This record gives sequence, C-alpha cells and structure tokens, in this order.
Amino acid sequence: MRATARDAARAVGAAAVASLVLGCAAQSQDTASRPPEAVIRPVGSQQTLDVAENLLERDCMRRSGFDFWVTPPAAPGTRREFPYVVDDVAWAKEHGYGSDQRAALRRAADADPNKRYLLSLDPRRRTSLVAALNGPRPTGLAVDLPNGARISHSDEGCTAEAERRLYGDLPAWFRATRTVRFLKGERVAAVQQDARYRSARDRWAACMRADGLPYSDPRESRAAADPERGADRARETRTAVAEATCAVSTGFSRVAADLDTSYGTSARRRHPRVYADLARLTRAALPRARAVVARG
Repeated sequence: MRATARDAARAVGAAAVASLVLGCAAQSQDTASRPPEAVIRPVGSQQTLDVAENLLERDCMRRSGFDFWVTPPAAPGTRREFPYVVDDVAWAKEHGYGSDQRAALRRAADADPNKRYLLSLDPRRRTSLVAALNGPRPTGLAVDLPNGARISHSDEGCTAEAERRLYGDLPAWFRATRTVRFLKGERVAAVQQDARYRSARDRWAACMRADGLPYSDPRESRAAADPERGADRARETRTAVAEATCAVSTGFSRVAADLDTSYGTSARRRHPRVYADLARLTRAALPRARAVVARG
C-alpha cells in the first residue's frame, strides 16, 4: 500500500497531542486557500486499489468536516527496493543507492497538501483530524502475529470505513495484511541467517575487498556510502556499482533470490489461510475499486 495522507496524520499525530498538552497555540488556517485536486489515472491493480481507498477516505473526511486531497500515486519504479544486495549495475550507475529517489519522495511528501493542511490546524483541530482518519482509539481490530505479538487498530475512522467498503470483511483484511507484512520481514531475516546466504555474502565481500572496499555485508557498504551520513554522490555511486558488480559476478544475488523464493514458499505453506484471504479479498475489491475511481 502506498504512502498516503494517513501516514502524515500518524507521523504528526503524536506531535499534535504533545502540542495540545503543552498548550501550544498554532494559528488555525482551516479556511486557507485549497489547492485543486489532480485528475488521477491509476496504472495497474494496486494503484487502482490505493486511489480508490483514498477517494473513499476523502469523501468520509469531508463528511467529518475536514479537507482531504487525493494525491497522484508514485510512478512505477520511482523507488526500487533491494532487500539483500543491489544487483542492478545500470540502476546503480544512475541512482547509486537511491538517494536521489528518496530525496524526490521527501520533496513530494513535504508538498503533500494533506500534510500542509494538517500542520496548519490548531492543536485541538489537528487531534480531531487524526481521530477522524485513524479512529479514536486503537481497538476493534486485532491480530496475533506468528511470533506471539499482538497488534491492534481501530475499526472506526475513515480509513477503516474505506477499507471495509472496498474489502468487505475488515477483520479478515486486517489479519491478512498485517500477517503477510510480518512474514515478509521474517522471510528476509531468515534468508540473511541462512548458511548459504552467508557463504555467498563472504564471496561478495572478498570481491569488494579486491576493489578496495572493505565491507563484510551490504548493510555496511550502504551505511558507509550514505549521503545522509556525509558521503558524496561520487562515493555513493562508486560503492553501489561495485556492490552490484560483485553481487552478480560472485552469484550472491542469485543465491539470495533463490533463498527468498524458497522461504517465501515455506511461509505460504505454513500460513495458507492468510495468503488465501489476502488474494480473495483483493480480487473481490478490484471491481469496487474501479467503480470508485470511475466515479472520482
């Protein structure tokens, strides 16, 4: 699911509460000039679902007395994820580790009219907006994750209403999405702990050392070449290209991909219901989402 206005509300929500407690008095601009809403044409099923959910949130928030804008989803390929190792040499030559793309996403987030609107409100109104979007308290939906942790969320608020209208069975949708998200993180951790992964990573590290880059793990090379930690663009690009070149030449990226597939298959076998529920609910939601997007 793409980052949306609800993410801004969650990020600013704690600050809003703190401001309220401290008695800060930001001047409300609830009637500030409102930018027009863009015409959005989603590409693909996931964008259609995301945009439809935002449209339903918009309608709900407006009924609750708040402004809400549906912003265009990020273009496909705006940001690539490499959970194990960068292995695309051409991409690394152009983007390094992706600091340019992250910066562009931050600029887009800063320009988000929903974020600006939220921050323009006085503390009490801001807290009311967060509650209207996310629900007044994190109760009503709950799931026990495979590691025993329990997470919960409100079954009220505009996000819950939008997801209920799209997916129908909101508790099942909550369980499936949160469990699958957890299992994805668990899969990555399992791959990184696998002896076959570590052996391939050691070959990669030897290749990097031969290129004058003494890193034993891709997480180290990324941290060392991170512009946010002081590295310049040339260092970022050179390190990322070396990482990708060594990932391919040593077979590290192939081993990581094969293990990722294997552990992913194992997770599906161990938790067939959540994956089946996710597929079923998503499939059923698509016709509803297309109708919502067509209506606008």
